[in-house]
Amino acid sequence: MSENVITPESAEATGVEAAAAGTYAIAADVNVRSGPGTSYAKVGRLSAGTRVTIHCQKPGETVTGPTGTSKLWDRIGSGRYVSDTYVRTGSDGYVAPRC
Repeated sequence: MSENVITPESAEATGVEAAAAGTYAIAADVNVRSGPGTSYAKVGRLSAGTRVTIHCQKPGETVTGPTGTSKLWDRIGSGRYVSDTYVRTGSDGYVAPRC
């Protein structure tokens, strides 16, 4: 069975929405989850270098990834979350509204 490779929802957003929200590069291949933790269902996968729009952020499971350790999770679409430690935001804190 093949894995779902999802496209970032930013491609579906209008230019104005994408510009306002900002897009960020994925630091390393990462699973996309249905909620803010690794116990949530895997709903897809993103490859390193893919750009995503962070719609909002919320605390969840603490994860150590390529950019450090954090409990922040980024919602990149409806029912689509990635650990902030896999997104190159340039910040250790919130860069988007809280979910």
